Amino acid sequence: MKTNFLLSLICVLGFSLVSQAQSLPNNPEPGKCYVKCITKDEFSTVEETIEVYPAYSKLQVVPATYKTVEERVLVKEASKKLVYVPAVYETVEVPYVKREGRTDISISPASFGKDSRSFETYPKTSGWEYKETVCSSPNKEDCVVACFVEYPAQFSDVSYTTLAKDATTSNIPVNKVDATYKKRVVKTPARMDEITIPAEYTTIKRQVVDTPASTRKVTVPSKTKTVTRTILSKKGGITTWEEVDCGLLDANVLPIFYELGSARITPASKKVIDNTLLPLLNNKPVSIELMSHTDSRGNDDFNMSLSQQRANSVVNYLVSKGISRNRLIAKGYGESRLVNRCSNGVECSEGEHKKNRRTEFRVISN
Repeated sequence: MKTNFLLSLICVLGFSLVSQAQSLPNNPEPGKCYVKCITKDEFSTVEETIEVYPAYSKLQVVPATYKTVEERVLVKEASKKLVYVPAVYETVEVPYVKREGRTDISISPASFGKDSRSFETYPKTSGWEYKETVCSSPNKEDCVVACFVEYPAQFSDVSYTTLAKDATTSNIPVNKVDATYKKRVVKTPARMDEITIPAEYTTIKRQVVDTPASTRKVTVPSKTKTVTRTILSKKGGITTWEEVDCGLLDANVLPIFYELGSARITPASKKVIDNTLLPLLNNKPVSIELMSHTDSRGNDDFNMSLSQQRANSVVNYLVSKGISRNRLIAKGYGESRLVNRCSNGVECSEGEHKKNRRTEFRVISN
């Protein structure tokens, strides 16, 4: 089996570097990268098969077989019924105030006395009074006599009642009277209980086809004889320096995608390989390492196996295009080399997971 080593890379920075090692490429250009390639003899195994007796087929009729099976069938569907459960009552005593407590008022009436007082009902008066007398004068005024008269004052006694003591009140407390009455209250309210009536089943027996009738094809293989021999397909032993793009020496993402959980290369991915890797391998005698990765979702061991299968799929496709398998290395890393934070248990978007589902390649030396 061919042994592969990491790329012997010479990134020439100046002409003075070339003069220090006789094995380096002649007339290098500053800033260029070179790969040292030592070709080896390539062998292939050729097998020639000769058919000495042809293959043919035999057809046999295989009759149908039956078996008796027991089957549980429904004879009455399940249903439900509602049962009314009446309320349950209990008797309790409820206290109440039969007569409220209060305060009565007692009244003491007023008391009176007797007294009297003399009042002047008419004042003392005096004055002149004229009286006619008998006289012979024809002038009556000559017959008038003036008398000064004095009248004494007039008095009257008036009896009256006096207030000896005014009316008063006093408070008399009356205690309240408590009592109870009996009352029936709901202890458990009425309700409707839902009762499930289970379905009813029975078991029946019936015959069913166990194995349908068929034909069986028996192939009688051909008889062959194989001759195996090894031939030299390409002579090696030549050491060369090949100029390559410096960017191809690091891991480069190969923009190919796979179906979910599959290692099958899609037609679109084949076009990417045809446009990217095939021209490089056809024009340069270099080797390529293919590295496949998965995201963190799923079982770790499954992801490791799937990544290896995907890397192998690219190698197998390149071999089908005429590239020697000895120039190709396939390595699956599963989810061990994530490019972002999306490890196990971390919530990430589909776009973030997609960055980890990648296939990379880099140029290595023979």
